[in-house]
Amino acid sequence: MAKKKKSAYAQAGVDIDVMMNSLKRIGKKVKATNTPGVVSEIGSFGGLFKSPGKDSLLVSSVDGVGTKLKVANMANKHNTVGQDLVNHCVNDILVQGARPLFFMDYLGAAALEPKVFEDVVSGFCKACKENGTALLGGETAEMPGLYPNGEYDLVGCIVGTVERKKLITGKKIKKGDVLIGLPSTGLQTNGYSLARKVIFETAGKKLSDLVPGTRTTFEKALLAIHQSFLNPVMKLMDKIDVHGMAHITGGGLYDNVPRVLPKNVDAQFNRAAWKIPPIFQFIEDEGKVDHEEMYRVFNMGIGYVLMVGKKDVDETLKILKANKQRASVIGEVVPGTGKSVLIN
Repeated sequence: MAKKKKSAYAQAGVDIDVMMNSLKRIGKKVKATNTPGVVSEIGSFGGLFKSPGKDSLLVSSVDGVGTKLKVANMANKHNTVGQDLVNHCVNDILVQGARPLFFMDYLGAAALEPKVFEDVVSGFCKACKENGTALLGGETAEMPGLYPNGEYDLVGCIVGTVERKKLITGKKIKKGDVLIGLPSTGLQTNGYSLARKVIFETAGKKLSDLVPGTRTTFEKALLAIHQSFLNPVMKLMDKIDVHGMAHITGGGLYDNVPRVLPKNVDAQFNRAAWKIPPIFQFIEDEGKVDHEEMYRVFNMGIGYVLMVGKKDVDETLKILKANKQRASVIGEVVPGTGKSVLIN
């Protein structure tokens, strides 16, 4: 039987048949993320979702996972970065008290590699199901000449909802409030350009090498999944008046917490209140990175910050523990000018 002739487009680097076959294969997984609000089928030009009630607000965010994708490529492991992206986006709208409704993705590459594409989308599906979020649609673009061969880019857009009266803006934050930190799972999705330079270029380490002082490889440490804080925080908000929240991404504690602070207070963090994970200490020491810069580039072990009244601290910690979320008091709100202050 004669071999099917490659189309001119496929010879130029874009094989439509390969892409369509991959989309068919992941179709069932995507459909399994459907929630009651979904009213469209996969493949429509636009995803349809029921609108929340008139007293609710829509909250949206767009983000990527940065050069963590480079590490995924080095390790040839692509089933976690999709989870990273969904969870990152979920946390971004969670700070305003929003529960996610649906997620949409963009994947751009020089040429689609079916196994890589399916692994990434499987990650999206896994995280969407865990967060009760529908994967409503997305865009897969093949653009040879724009992206390097064998590499790809990921972007995600999330839309959630919150009742207007339950919207968390940070306006309630006041002097005497307590800062509660939820530990990160590692770098989350930020600081990878500096981390890669120090670990692989300056220190000459391999993915299979152990992070000094641990039994964890650099691969496992760098590809640790960015945790979603949705479930424990939602349970907390059902019982506690949370005054403010911050997702600690690029900019660290210095730049993210002031985004929710009133201008008459500061968030004063006690650095002695938590242990810095070994991966950060390695980057600082080997890269000779200024200590303060580390707190601007990385989360340094704190993935999410809650601000609650002093009277609610014990109950907050109890609720979080009951929902299997580690947490600790890491500072307090003091008079100031709307900035983060790190002491000790």
